[in-house]
Amino acid sequence: MVWSATSIDVKQTLFIIRMHGKTTLLFALTNKWTDTHSEEIKRGITIRLGYADAVIYKDKNIYINKKTKTSKPVRKVSFIDAPGHESLMATMLAGSAIMDAAILLVAANEPCPQPQTKEHLMALEIIGVKNIIIVQNKIDLVTEEQAKKNYQEIKNFTKGTIAETSPIIPVSAQHNVNIDALLEAIVNFIPTPKRDPTKSPLMFIARSFDINKPGQEVENLVGGVLGGSLKQGKLKINDEIEIRPGIKEISHGKVKWVPLKTKITDLKTGGFSVNEVQPGGSIGVLTELDPSLVKSDSLLGHIAGHPNNLPEVYYELNLKPHLLDRVIGTKEELKVDPIKKTEQLLLNVNSATTVGLVIELHKDSFHVILKLPVCASKTDRITISRILGGRFRLIGYAEII
Repeated sequence: MVWSATSIDVKQTLFIIRMHGKTTLLFALTNKWTDTHSEEIKRGITIRLGYADAVIYKDKNIYINKKTKTSKPVRKVSFIDAPGHESLMATMLAGSAIMDAAILLVAANEPCPQPQTKEHLMALEIIGVKNIIIVQNKIDLVTEEQAKKNYQEIKNFTKGTIAETSPIIPVSAQHNVNIDALLEAIVNFIPTPKRDPTKSPLMFIARSFDINKPGQEVENLVGGVLGGSLKQGKLKINDEIEIRPGIKEISHGKVKWVPLKTKITDLKTGGFSVNEVQPGGSIGVLTELDPSLVKSDSLLGHIAGHPNNLPEVYYELNLKPHLLDRVIGTKEELKVDPIKKTEQLLLNVNSATTVGLVIELHKDSFHVILKLPVCASKTDRITISRILGGRFRLIGYAEII
């Protein structure tokens, strides 16, 4: 089935972050369950980024997520369900590159803020996401007095931050209470960003996978699939694309990464095939790539676009740091120490995550050798995390110099 362009075909990408009911909330918003990975089901947490598209309708003065005889479509949105668990912060930061706005989820039955709530809000501020809706979930588990107390805690927490003026919507995702108010907030509070389809396309790859079933006949095999979002430009079926950094090759004892080139065979958005895609929302790109090259998200963090029009691939970086005063995400208020020589830092740029070994320190910069190369522009902002208490904690961001 081909999805024809409509007046609502321009999409937004919204991030749902923080623990306690994200996936349940996403189901309430879209009627789709995103946790399909076996470990996610077994452990009850989100490990990989989950995606779900939805059309928001208006029926008289009520906003709903289902079409009725009297409803009119007003907004098409792609939701990304990101990990809230502290040990999966890198996955959350990797996905943040492809979002236009965020829904920050807070549980009404626990004190606010929790350490990870602070960390995620700071991450949103660092990467420049200004449009945030706060959802006060699980109001069904508390009394009215407790809900009001928690609401005030949220107001106190967000005072002086980028979320100070953000709407706070009390809901019960489990019982589908007040979801219409949240849909209304999405439509009225979050503007659709202006896109420039004339630029050369840049796609941030957040997933890659093989859709062939075991034992499938050779003549029926299809190429690898890329999932993610377009930052700019547009892609069409039959376009030739290049993927950087590409695949790892060892020649004469030296390691290098070779860009991949392939052809687009189909494009998917919202579960439908389309002839072309533009920025906004999550997309699936079917290609002629060997399925073995895309398994298990092996191309996560790479960038796709037209050949010879992609940013540079870096094996090492000179970075100018901007460190926070305090470590975010820990129960104790720890001071952020300066970058140290020989330490390993977790770096996130666009949808890529890599580790950088600090080999040189300068007055206002430091030099790192990357464990995995990244494709990035000098204007891209890189988040920095450091191992503290056995886990990587967000300590600031850096600019490429």
